[in-house]
Amino acid sequence: MSSTPLRLAVIIGSNRDGRFGPVIGNWFVEQAKEYGNYEVDVIDLAEANLPSVLPAFGAAPSEETAAAVGAITPILAKADAFVVLTPEYNHSYPAVLKVAIDWHNAEWHGKPVGFVCYGGFSAGLRAVEHLRGVFAELNAVTIRETVSFAGAWGQFDEKGAPRDPEGVNTAAKTLLKQLEWWAEGLREARAKTPFGS
Repeated sequence: MSSTPLRLAVIIGSNRDGRFGPVIGNWFVEQAKEYGNYEVDVIDLAEANLPSVLPAFGAAPSEETAAAVGAITPILAKADAFVVLTPEYNHSYPAVLKVAIDWHNAEWHGKPVGFVCYGGFSAGLRAVEHLRGVFAELNAVTIRETVSFAGAWGQFDEKGAPRDPEGVNTAAKTLLKQLEWWAEGLREARAKTPFGS
């Protein structure tokens, strides 16, 4: 195992007014920091000012779009692993998350992706199942362990702490451990043989 900490990018994948994602995001980032072995960067897509759609094929992005994308690209590029935090909208994931993913390509290659999801009865798991296919197309590896919150709004108190900390903190640790295993191995593989060479 390398002595260099892994770089983990946590992506908060909703930009809706009144969204609950930052509450879960703050909790998960603290879990990652407590776990250790990671240097954590947070990309909040509500603050990224990405466009709601991609430009026509072959068209150059506007200066504003290029600046917005340019602000998150280096964070994705230097990451060894990702955790995508997503709600479920209409049996899938938010449009802004799809835009953020599709603006990039090589940044995802040969890296592991874990998921923290939330929603109503389905806990956001249908959004995750859609994302697994998207990331496979981008040559990323999605890990099996997922942290999910059904009825998420009732699972955290007014201070943003989980009401059942033992269960969800254990689930987060399990996710982070599995992500670490993949991230270490894939970082070593990319160093030995750059992806696609």
